[in-house]
Amino acid sequence: MNQFDEICLNYFLEHQTQLFREEVASTLEEAEEFLEDCLAVICGSLEETRDYLEENGADISGMSLKDIEEASEVFPLPDGRYLVVEV
Repeated sequence: MNQFDEICLNYFLEHQTQLFREEVASTLEEAEEFLEDCLAVICGSLEETRDYLEENGADISGMSLKDIEEASEVFPLPDGRYLVVEV
């Protein structure tokens, strides 16, 4: 596995329906391939997540850090990092 470690992939598998109506992956390999295809990124903090979204043209004006953390494309990983999946 490359950029996405087991923590990230397992969390995405368990929570993918926060962003998608149906599951898009059922194995770690499928999850990794899907995240790579979507150009998903892992951010080290919520502030870094906000900066990433701003730099990539997301309309987050007026959103608090809590709002960003609760956005459907932001997955707060159990170790404090954030997975951002833009579709």
